[in-house]
Amino acid sequence: MGGDHGPKVILPALVKVIERRPDVRFLIYGRDDAVRPVLDQLPRLAGVSEFVHCEVAVRMDDKPSQALRHGRWKSSMWKAVEAVKNGHADVCISAGNTGALMAMSKFCLRTMASIDRPAIAALWPTVRGESVVLDVGATIGADAHQLIDFAILGAAMARALLALDRPTVGLLNVGVEEIKGQEEVKEAGLLLREANLKSMDYRGFVEGDDLGKGTVDVVVTEGFAGNIALKTAEGTAKQIGEYLRAAMSRTLMARIGYLFAKSAFDRLREKMDVRKVNGGVFLGLNGIVVKSHGGTDDEGFAAAIELGYDMVRNRLIEKIKSDLDTFHARQPQLQAEIPAAAGDGDE
Repeated sequence: MGGDHGPKVILPALVKVIERRPDVRFLIYGRDDAVRPVLDQLPRLAGVSEFVHCEVAVRMDDKPSQALRHGRWKSSMWKAVEAVKNGHADVCISAGNTGALMAMSKFCLRTMASIDRPAIAALWPTVRGESVVLDVGATIGADAHQLIDFAILGAAMARALLALDRPTVGLLNVGVEEIKGQEEVKEAGLLLREANLKSMDYRGFVEGDDLGKGTVDVVVTEGFAGNIALKTAEGTAKQIGEYLRAAMSRTLMARIGYLFAKSAFDRLREKMDVRKVNGGVFLGLNGIVVKSHGGTDDEGFAAAIELGYDMVRNRLIEKIKSDLDTFHARQPQLQAEIPAAAGDGDE
């Protein structure tokens, strides 16, 4: 029911997923008067789905507190998240109100035992392929231990989606030197280096330009900087696209040149297509929730579904719990070692 277009985009996206992932099944939550007219025109989808009428749909401009207070038990968003909690669904996908979805997911699924605050993780296209970046908006400000949790969450996601045994991890900072940055970032870096976890290869600090380079497989930051970086990258991609279109249509010779280079421009357009990496994953919860961009089309929403599908198939939750248990079992020892190591460095 959410996003800019609602069922008329969401439901055709499900048909695209069926074509590529024939074993998938859907539970569809929404208002009957909005969903049925579209669903009745998609017989292939009707055959592999169950529709559940919900009296309430969370509006895109609702505050999270309002969404939780007013009829939350009757809303399509709540029921979709609750289906994951009850084991009726493996993953919840929504293009709706981000704040409301996060609030309901935290309230219904709860965070994992050792996680203070969840993170939103995104796949980030790079010159080397793809990286995982988190947090991109869930947690504004984070202490050292939360940044370490994000690193563990992101590394597990990279292993599940990118087929990496030991993904490389970096902390986003204002410089690569160990003396630079906020104290929380420096402390997190020191702890990660001393931990030497088997689930990741910690490479130290990375800078903003490393995001596009793909210097590491997982980039860790707090939500304020991560969200700005994400929106800046999306805006830059659109800006470059507009520049290219304007340049290629300016003169007759430019248009002729475009025809000769069309295949190259098509590959560039495909690389810059943000729909292919649509979907922010709520990590640190006892269940998988994926937030699709509200303005995406059916291809973009299908990509968000397939993102959730792949994480379920590759047992993301089990990987995260195992990695967290391993780290926190060593934490008392690390806390004792770090002061001595920091003191040696200052002398």
